[in-house]
Amino acid sequence: MITFLLMAAEAAGHEEGPTLLGLGAEGWVYVGLTIFLLLAVFVAKAPQKITEALDARIANTRRQLDEAKSIRAEAEALLADARRRTAASAGDAAAIIAQAEAEAKLLVAKAESDASDLMARRARMAEDKIAAAERGAIAEVRARAADAATRAAASIIADKHGADADKPLVDRTIAGLARLN
Repeated sequence: MITFLLMAAEAAGHEEGPTLLGLGAEGWVYVGLTIFLLLAVFVAKAPQKITEALDARIANTRRQLDEAKSIRAEAEALLADARRRTAASAGDAAAIIAQAEAEAKLLVAKAESDASDLMARRARMAEDKIAAAERGAIAEVRARAADAATRAAASIIADKHGADADKPLVDRTIAGLARLN
C-alpha cells in the first residue's frame, strides 16, 4: 500500500520543493495517513471498537423499541380497561337512573296518598269542629231560652201571685204530701 501511495505521489507530478527521502510534502501526507490508518486498524483496533459501539447502539435501540412495545401494549390494555369501565359505568348509570325513577314514582304515589289521607283527616277534624260548634251553639241557645223562660215565668208568677194567692197553693201541696206516706 505504501508503494501505491508513493506511485500516486510520483504520478501527481514532481513539484519543486523540499523533499525528504525522495518524497515531497504531499507524499509524506500520504505516508502519515497510511501509518495512522494502519495504527488505527491494528493497534487501536478501531473497527472493532466502532463495531462494538454500533452493536451497543443497535442493542440499546432494540431495547428501547422493546420497551416502547411493552409500554404500548400496557397502554392498549389500560385503554381497553378504561373503555370496559366506561361501558360498565354507563350501564350502572342507566340502572341507577331507572332505580331513582322508580323510587321517585313510589315517593310521589306515597306523597299523594299521604296528602289525600291528610286532607280526609283535616276534613273530618273540620266537620267535628263544626259539629261541636253546632252542639255548643244549640246548648247555648237552649240555656238562653231556659234562662229567658225562667225569667219570664218568675216575672209572670211575681205579677200574678202574691202572698194571698200562694197560701191556698201551699196548703194543697202540704196536704198532698201527707197522703203519700
